[in-house]
Amino acid sequence: MSKQLPADLIPGRVFRTRDLAAWSTNPTRLVKRWVDEGACVRLRNGLYAIPKPTEFGLAPPASGDLLRTFLDGDAFVVTGPPAWNALRLGGTQLFALPLVYNRKRSGVFRLGGRAFRLRRVRFPDAPCPEWYAVDFLENLGPMCLDAAEAEGHLADRLRDGTFSGERLRQMAEAYGSKATQALVRRAIAAGLP
Repeated sequence: MSKQLPADLIPGRVFRTRDLAAWSTNPTRLVKRWVDEGACVRLRNGLYAIPKPTEFGLAPPASGDLLRTFLDGDAFVVTGPPAWNALRLGGTQLFALPLVYNRKRSGVFRLGGRAFRLRRVRFPDAPCPEWYAVDFLENLGPMCLDAAEAEGHLADRLRDGTFSGERLRQMAEAYGSKATQALVRRAIAAGLP
């Protein structure tokens, strides 16, 4: 391992070539030397990581760090079946790729040997469970789920206090389609006393 790595570049850290401008007038040459020495690994054009050794070999960088650096620190939220399944709204599916909402890019991107499906859509800065419920309802089609069944489960979750009816309505109005808003209104009417 190179002794020339700056103290900021700790194992597991993900960085861009341009982040090295403070240490070199030619960051590209510097990072190439570090890759050749095994001090860092290339994840994608201009995206690198300092390997973190474990007893099982080198650990890949955390997904959050990888996405944060790839999106230049811009906000993002990881959603999809792992988040939706916990809502108990009837979905127990999986997607092959993690679904990441952000404000910059759309498409499938391979980062450090892992693939992510990025979608450029609006989302709140601090997503609440009600937002995830609206997001789930917006994605019933790709998950091949029945809207009437999801509506029944949503009414049940409103009755047992899992969701706030007012916050759910607000999230539907801000982030849902007209069909989702109507479904939420019906579920609130059926689920609240």
